[in-house]
Amino acid sequence: MSHSALGLEFVVLFVALPVGFRLSPWPLPALPVLWLAAFYCWWTMRKDPAFSTGTLWSHHGLAANLPSILGLFLTVAAGLWLAVRLIAPESLFSLVRTRPGLWAMVMVFYPVLSVYPQGIIYRSFLMHRYAAILPGGWGLIVISAGAFAWMHLVFRNKVAVALTFAGGLLFAWRYAVTGSLLISSIEHALYGCWLFTVGLEEYFYHGGHSTQITGFRGREARTHLPL
Repeated sequence: MSHSALGLEFVVLFVALPVGFRLSPWPLPALPVLWLAAFYCWWTMRKDPAFSTGTLWSHHGLAANLPSILGLFLTVAAGLWLAVRLIAPESLFSLVRTRPGLWAMVMVFYPVLSVYPQGIIYRSFLMHRYAAILPGGWGLIVISAGAFAWMHLVFRNKVAVALTFAGGLLFAWRYAVTGSLLISSIEHALYGCWLFTVGLEEYFYHGGHSTQITGFRGREARTHLPL
């Protein structure tokens, strides 16, 4: 595939598609769109002899990386807990307190139905498919994180975009140093599940409109699984 064709594909998938989804006047189902995109990425990589599908499932290096994954997560999780407690204490553990059944469902299904497909698209596919036309090293990591954050425009709030850019840097870096999407996705799932636990879930449901502009009560709660 030529560099110009790769560039066009990148723009369509990672720039135009999120914008179109965000501006669509129709309520599009977020997860099916995510799954279709992930399937396209998987199917494309599967046909590429230069891509090792073992990177999608390998747990090699998990034990070595687990201490740093857990240590950083516990630090960030404590910081997010403190921020919610100080700025919007009424939001603290709101989903756990008010809808424990939905919270449990998110904890079980979110890593499989949302985290892993996102990893296929924004880590495995993007960082392999476009390596020839994008900067290497940290440049590629930043672009992966930027595309990941750009996708979160669908949530219509700046908090989701900012948090996912920071998370995207970490998850792309972890994928780059381990070569394992499984390890990167485990780390992604830890942070995502904590956001839905600590009281920031309202920023990560697709749909809805802003209700307030102060504190963390910026969006209406939803009853469907988040993206």
